[in-house]
Formats: sequence, C-alpha cells, structure tokens
Amino acid sequence: MTQAPEIPEATRRRHDREIVALAVPAFGALVAEPLFVMADSAIVGHLGTTQLAGLGVASALLTTAVSVFVFLAYATTAAVARRVGAGDRPGAIRQGMDGIWLALLLGIAVIAVVLPLAPGIVDLFGASTTAAPYATTYLRISSLGIPAMLMVLAATGVLRGLQDTRTPLYVAVGGFIANAVLNVGLVYGAGLGIAGSAWGTVIAQCAMATIYLTVVVRGARRHGASLRPDAAGIRASAQAGVPLLVRTLSLRAILMIATAVAARLGDADIAAHQITLSLWSLLAFALDAIAIAGQAIIGRYLGAADTEGARAACRRMVQWGIATGVVLGLLVVAARPLFLPLFTSDPVVKDAALPALLMVALSQPICGIVFVLDGVLMGAGDGPYLAGAMLVTLAVFVPAALLVPALGGGLTALWAAMTLMMTVRMATLWWRSRSGRWLVTGATR
Repeated sequence: MTQAPEIPEATRRRHDREIVALAVPAFGALVAEPLFVMADSAIVGHLGTTQLAGLGVASALLTTAVSVFVFLAYATTAAVARRVGAGDRPGAIRQGMDGIWLALLLGIAVIAVVLPLAPGIVDLFGASTTAAPYATTYLRISSLGIPAMLMVLAATGVLRGLQDTRTPLYVAVGGFIANAVLNVGLVYGAGLGIAGSAWGTVIAQCAMATIYLTVVVRGARRHGASLRPDAAGIRASAQAGVPLLVRTLSLRAILMIATAVAARLGDADIAAHQITLSLWSLLAFALDAIAIAGQAIIGRYLGAADTEGARAACRRMVQWGIATGVVLGLLVVAARPLFLPLFTSDPVVKDAALPALLMVALSQPICGIVFVLDGVLMGAGDGPYLAGAMLVTLAVFVPAALLVPALGGGLTALWAAMTLMMTVRMATLWWRSRSGRWLVTGATR
C-alpha cells in the first residue's frame, strides 16, 4: 500500500463496523457450503462402503468443477460494487444479471459434457469397479443441478456487490437444512439409495437458485433494470472472469501437486497431509470472509472515485488479516493435541502431522495478509495481475515441492514449501498494493 497518514479513530471504527457486518455473515455462508457434502456423506455412508466410496469420487469431481467457476462470484461482486459506489444501482443489477446469464450458459455446457462422459470421467479418477457405478449415478444426476449451483455463485456475487452478505447466509443455511431433510427422505424413505442423495442435492440447489433469482428480480423491477440477456454484457462478464479462472486453476494445481507429493512420501504422510490440509482449508474460511468483505468495500470505494477511502479500507483490512492470522495460529498450536485424535488414532500419523500443523500455525499471519490483499485486488478488478502473480507462485512452488521427496524430506518439508508458496503470494500482492496501480476509479474498470 502507498504511504499515507494514520487512519483517524472514527474512520477506523467505521471500517471495522463495515468489515464485521460483511465478513461475519460471509463466514457463516462459507462454512455452510461444505456441510452439503458432509451431510451427503453421513447419510450415504450408512448404505455401505462402496456407496460412500462412489459418493467420495463423484462429490470430489463436482466440487472441483464448481470451484473452477468461483470467478462468477468474485468478478460479479467487484463489478456490481463499482456501480453501487458510482450511484448506478440499476446498472449494478443489470451487471449482476449478465453474470447470472453467463452462469446459466456455463452450467448447460457442463451438463452437455458430464452426462455422456460420466463413466469415463469416473474411471479416469480411479474409482474401483464396485464403486464406479454408484459414482456414475451420483455424478450424472447431480450434474443436472450444476446450472443452479453456478447461478447461486453469480447471484451471491450480486448480493455481495450490493453490500448484502446476510441474504446469502440465510439461503445457505436454509439450503443445508433442506438438503439434509431431502436426502434422508429420498435415500431411506423413498428407498432411492445414492440416487436419492443426488436428487436431494439437485432439488436443494434449484430451490436456492430460485430464491436468489426472486431477490434479484425484485431488485431489478424496483430499479427499472432489464432482465433480458445482453450479449455484450455476458461477453464482458466472461472476459472479466478469465484471469480469475487462471488464478483459480493455478491454485488448484498447487494443491493437487502437494497432495501428489505427499502420496509419494508414504501412507502415513498422505494421511497426515489430508488431516493438515483439512484444517488449513477450514482456517481459510475465516480469512476468506474478510477477503469477501474486501471485494465489496473496495469495489464500492473505487466506483465512487474515493481512492483515499480505498487505501484506508485496505490498510485496515490488512490489520484485520494479520490479527486474525495470529489468533488462528495460536489456536492451532494450542489445539493440536486435541485436534488430531478426532481424525486418527495411529501414532505414526500423529507424529507426522504434529510438526506439519506447526508449520500451518506459523503461516497463518502470512495467510491473513494474502487472503485480504487477494480480496482487495479482486474488488479493484485487478484480475490480470492476480492471474500473473499466481502463475509466478506456481512456478516457484513446483520445483520446491518436487525437491521434497528428491532430497529425502518429509511432510514438514512439504508444508514448508506450502508456506513458501504463501510467502511468494504475499510478496507479489504486497508489492501491487503498495504500487497503487490497482486504484482505478469509475463505474467500470
């Protein structure tokens, strides 16, 4: 960030109220999302091991497919927030509708690929011959809900851009409850087995999408915004999303390479890595909530041509990120002995995980800065820089990770490479924030 005078106390308190008001509901919505898969697993798990194995493969594929399109939420948040800041609420909703139409088109394209190719995709991901039929069934049925899932992402971005993170929280919690009830009723009550779980998820996702669309459509009618698809607007939404797609794919590649390296270290190490990665991902939700607040707040300030406000908000959010990272790191250190028995009783796995978890704890303040600045630059619409920075990070991480088994390192060394990866991300994002080049004002970037 560029040098600036200290933030006045009144301004700091106002930023704190804004951050809390947006971040806390966003955190609740983020936590609710993985509960869908957990509920499905708990219900399907009682059908049998092969059904659960099939669900594991199919849900991993679906989660990956949907997470690749998370740019629908990020890019839409930034674009809508800019127009809100510029005082153009009808234009903000119109911009959001372009994102929703893009989500629908992408969802239809995904269905067209997944339905005929589901058996081959399942085999490619190594499902056993007994689990593959269940995985194929679940994947085919659940893919019908992908347009709704992607529309939920885009609509969530619309509401975040409108500075509303409470509605997504209510919808996510309601969707989780509906999904659990439908799964129990269809899997056991109707006797549909794993197909019932898939249909329950599809119905819940479609209901969530319907609620979001109702909210957005009401806003559009209230402000006189058009709901019709606009080719130029949809194309602009897609162009804004491409750099964020590159960023997301690069991050996914890093996580996949880390898991592949851990698998080469041995069974105990890959088991310990899975536990460590699960905790790392859980901690990311808390930090990502601040990043989401950053997207909405920064976009609004820049739309209003208030660069000083954007700088001040950025500095305050970085302080929040660091403080949250320190607290999370201390919690990890304190909870390590209590956390591990929840996942394993194997002393070898525990011995491998304990020092790796310490690396996770030490890296949390770094992660706090990374997540916040990532959100700030997304809110500024600085996607091309984020894509380039992540490719640089990937280029640094790959040789570092591959050297771990080559030099006889263990899981702790691998997580040291993960910490290096986050440090590189922090350096690239910090340099950009200090340059001030992200401070581009106006209703559109």
